[in-house]
Amino acid sequence: MIASILPTYSRAPLAFVKGEGSWLEAADGSRYLDLGAGIAVNALGHAAPQLVETLTEQAGKLWHVSNLYQIPEQQKLADLLVAHTFADTVFFTNSGTEACELAVKMVRKYWYENGAPERVEILTFAGAFHGRSSAAIAAAGSEKMVKGFGPLLEGFVHLPWDDLDAVKAAVTEKTAAILIEPIQGEGGIRPASDAFLKALREICDETGTLLVFDEVQCGVARTGRLFAHEWAGVTPDVMMVAKGIGGGFPLGAVLATENAASGMGAGTHGSTYGGNPLGCAIGAKVMEIVTADGFMEEVSRKASFLRQRLEGLVAAHPDIFTEVRGQGLMLGLKCKPAPVEVVQAAYAQKLLTVPAADNVLRLLPALTITEEDMAEAVRRLDAAASEIQHNPA
Repeated sequence: MIASILPTYSRAPLAFVKGEGSWLEAADGSRYLDLGAGIAVNALGHAAPQLVETLTEQAGKLWHVSNLYQIPEQQKLADLLVAHTFADTVFFTNSGTEACELAVKMVRKYWYENGAPERVEILTFAGAFHGRSSAAIAAAGSEKMVKGFGPLLEGFVHLPWDDLDAVKAAVTEKTAAILIEPIQGEGGIRPASDAFLKALREICDETGTLLVFDEVQCGVARTGRLFAHEWAGVTPDVMMVAKGIGGGFPLGAVLATENAASGMGAGTHGSTYGGNPLGCAIGAKVMEIVTADGFMEEVSRKASFLRQRLEGLVAAHPDIFTEVRGQGLMLGLKCKPAPVEVVQAAYAQKLLTVPAADNVLRLLPALTITEEDMAEAVRRLDAAASEIQHNPA
């Protein structure tokens, strides 16, 4: 008999009832140190006081009216995003998957309106993850994502990761856009090199191709800059955002230049819930916090501390870990055993981590995590690695 919750997840036997900062409390009262942050969602930690206050205040006034009307909270958040990024305009969604859907529509509509309807192909990369919708899985293209869900949405060309020659060879008169995560999350915490991102920008400028960045996981101060692409000194034409922007509240967005968004007039896209007063009030508060003086510098300082400790962990357990990957507080430990084995060993130490592809253990703590909690997390990872060594599967 099927479960009342559709069994699409392989869930850990854990249930949490309360959270504070980087800690979660299970139903039995035990406390877990959280290095997953809801898969990079709880950017300011669990039950962040400023977000609780903002949510409570807005919930007492107005939750939802639909986009039939002006929404001041939405305007405030859009203005903040435009002021702090390359973008001229923003569309709000509820998730990263929805942001992907609009990004695909936007770049194709751009070429249709500019007299080149044949330019529909979007170049994507091996290891990508852009969501679970039909367009998003077609964009990723991996067998794991698409098997059994055909026919797939056409128009995606899948290329090797970080391979500039492959990109140059793939750009044709049918190419609409290049879509890439500056740092792959699900794909194993794999940063694209600055040189590669700069080269993509140059190719797009030369051919008119639109450049789309998926910063759903690596954005919103996670790397020590507001968005990860800023480290490379390049800007996209379109960008997908979600996860951290809502601090735990379902919220996403597509940011775009005026040129890239020029085909999206009234009636070309919509959302019933996207950009509602409740979500946007919280998103605006998140933006105010992460762009405040010193916040991102503090993220970088914490990242240096954690990375140094993790490098020591790799040196201490070469049979378990081989390298540290990533940037800022989006880090990965490359594992010799399957990462799920390390995840389970960490559960025994009351530590939460997230597996990823390429045998990588993801560490995505709250950006507000303390130095003391980071040190404790590494101590628990050390204990988990020792347990695996002493009791191999």
